[in-house]
Amino acid sequence: MHLEVNILVIKPLKKAVLPVAGLGTRFLPATKCVPKEMLTVVDRPLIQYAIDEAREAGIEEFCLVSSRGKDSLIDYFDISYELEDTLKARKKASALKALEATRVTPGSMLSVRQQEPLGLGHAIWCAREFIGNDPFAILLPDDVVQSKKSCIGQLVEVYNKTGGNVLAVTEVPREQTGSYGILDVGHDDGKTVEVKGLVEKPDPKDAPSTLSVIGRYVLTADVLKHLAKLEKGAGGEVQLTDAMAKTIGHVPFHGFRYEGKRFDCGSKVGFLEAQIAFALEREELAGDVREFLKKYK
Repeated sequence: MHLEVNILVIKPLKKAVLPVAGLGTRFLPATKCVPKEMLTVVDRPLIQYAIDEAREAGIEEFCLVSSRGKDSLIDYFDISYELEDTLKARKKASALKALEATRVTPGSMLSVRQQEPLGLGHAIWCAREFIGNDPFAILLPDDVVQSKKSCIGQLVEVYNKTGGNVLAVTEVPREQTGSYGILDVGHDDGKTVEVKGLVEKPDPKDAPSTLSVIGRYVLTADVLKHLAKLEKGAGGEVQLTDAMAKTIGHVPFHGFRYEGKRFDCGSKVGFLEAQIAFALEREELAGDVREFLKKYK
C-alpha cells in the first residue's frame, strides 16, 4: 500500500525588498532634494529603522526599489572614508560608533529602478530578479514600529511555522477602512488569523472586517506570477493586495497581530509623534524631552 505524504518545505527567509521610489509630496518642500526615507526620527533616517528591523530578524540581503534622484539612499550605507578618517583623527569614538549601523556587508544591498509610479505591486515586480524563487520580506519605511521584538521578526517566526504568506495586521476604525488593505478573515485565535480574502481600500459599508494590513509582509515568490500581468486595480495602479489575494488557496496565508506601536511617518502628525516616542526611549534625551513638553500643554 502506497501512502502519499505532502510535506510543507519552508525555505529560510533571508531577503527583503524596500520600496523607496515615492516622491514624498506630503513633506514638500523638504523632499524636493532629500528622499523622504532620509528624514530622521531623532538621529536616524527612516531607511535605517527599516534595515535595522530586518537585520534583527536575520535578514541578510536587501533590495531598494528606488527612482531617479534617490542615490543618497545607497550612499548612506556606503563607507565615508573622509568622514571616518576625520573622526578617528579627532578621537570622536562615540561618533564613529554611531556610524557602525550604517554599514552593510559588501554585496548584500542592491538597488533597482522603478521608472514609473505604477504602485506598490509594480515596485515589487521590479525586484523580481532579486527575489527569484525565494521567500522575501517587504518593509515600507514610512511605517516605523516601536517594539521590543522586531515587527518583521515576529512575522518571520510565524512564517517559520506556517510557511506561505504572513502579513502584519491591526484593527482600524471602520470609517478608515477606505485607506487600507482589509482582510476577510477565517479562523482567528486572537493573534494569528486565517486570511480568506483581501480587499484594497473598501468603502466602510463594504469592508469584510476592520483588520488592516500595515507595511510589513512576508511573501512567497508565488505572488510574482500575478504581478507579472501588471493588471491595474484601485487608483489605476498595480496593487500588491490584488496579487496577494490571488494566492489565497494556493499557499498558506495568515495575518498576525504584531506586538508594538506603529507610527505612520508618511504623515506629518505620525512623523512628529514618532519623534517624541523614540526620544522618550533614549535615556540621554527622555528627561529633557519631558521637561520641554510641559511648556506646550
